Amino acid sequence: MKTLIKSAQIVNENKIFESDLLIENHLIVKIEKNISPESADRVIDASGKYLLPGVIDDQVHFREPGLTHKGDIESESRAAVAGGVTSFIEQPNTVPNAVTQELLEDKYKIASEKSFANYSFMMGGTNDNLEEILKTNPRNVAGIKLFLGSSTGNMLVDNPETLENIFSKTKMLIAVHCEDEATIRANTEKYMKEFGDDIPMKFHHLIRSEEACYISSSKAVELAKKTGARLHVFHVSTAKETELFRNDIPLKDKKITAEVCVHHLTFTNADYETKGTLIKWNPAVKTQKDKDGLWKALLDDRIDVIATDHAPHTWEEKQNVYTKAPSGGPLVQHSLAIMLENFRNGKISLEKIVEKMCHNPAILFQIEKRGFIREGYKADLILVDLNGSTTVSKENLLYKCGWSPLEGTEFHSKVTHTFVNGHLVFENGRISEEKFGERLLFKRNY
Repeated sequence: MKTLIKSAQIVNENKIFESDLLIENHLIVKIEKNISPESADRVIDASGKYLLPGVIDDQVHFREPGLTHKGDIESESRAAVAGGVTSFIEQPNTVPNAVTQELLEDKYKIASEKSFANYSFMMGGTNDNLEEILKTNPRNVAGIKLFLGSSTGNMLVDNPETLENIFSKTKMLIAVHCEDEATIRANTEKYMKEFGDDIPMKFHHLIRSEEACYISSSKAVELAKKTGARLHVFHVSTAKETELFRNDIPLKDKKITAEVCVHHLTFTNADYETKGTLIKWNPAVKTQKDKDGLWKALLDDRIDVIATDHAPHTWEEKQNVYTKAPSGGPLVQHSLAIMLENFRNGKISLEKIVEKMCHNPAILFQIEKRGFIREGYKADLILVDLNGSTTVSKENLLYKCGWSPLEGTEFHSKVTHTFVNGHLVFENGRISEEKFGERLLFKRNY
């Protein structure tokens, strides 16, 4: 099948230009000013719309296997493509944790049958699975994930010798969740003495504090420098941590990189009063000063990638008291909408959004033939109407958990079409029931 997109404003590699684009089978085969409609089976008039590469979200929790009452690969990848996310990298803290090659491959098998979007899964590290980590195939696995702060199951890696071993012995990208466990425990005990389990949410950012984040992330960066490991720090949440990263060399040459999540660019601790546990994340949403610092580091390229840490929980789970309410929330359907709203408000350019959400994840993870609008690349593409208004409501949420911290928010742009591997999977609110997601491959020379 050949699809021709006519008269789109293409946003790619720091340029915006009007062009036609021809898709044949899975690939972008031609980008030219005037392509004859006779060369296509289907023509989409994109006049006035913007054509972007599909978003690559490098950090999601889609909850399968073992936690599928919260979400599953089918439901959450459906929400992803509706929001313009065409590829995702999912984390290993499912049940059972993906800490052996066999358990990791089980997740790939599920996704091959159920995913609307392209997929990769991280191999999980523990204090005692170095042998399994070293078997990970760099060609078809995104990286190794280490929780240096609390996690589910057996996934807290807190043995210094183990950490040094993992950092020294794998060439794979190591992605880390950085929060210092001892600091968080001490802070939690202090507030529990005063409030018991029902600690007011406004203290969340003081329990999972700037100090807890900085102690952990600075140690990880120090260890990466010492060992030469390829380190990627997930969900940086404080202004102080941004000082750990550099912007004086191209991304492809960086050994230490950083990600920020849309919620840390959107909310502050002032929002706990109205949103409560719905915006309880780890690491915590922090102060306005932190939010400002994250924006500054994003725009000056110390922070390389924007992601979601999409992590659904049921509404009932979120209604628990502070110590029992789980951290995390659903965001993958609205991450691009949030950033496009920031574009409308003059905070960031369209070119920069595409760089941080599409190009940079592809460069950083060395993803093969995705993340850019180029001839010969996979046709993962989204059309965006910058004048299309939509309000988030329960009725238009596609998450299995059925809620969002953004309910009631009006966005002034929307994704109208999503292509995954050349297939039109989302069009004006309708999702194809056929699934065309593929396993991501990585172009690595080790």
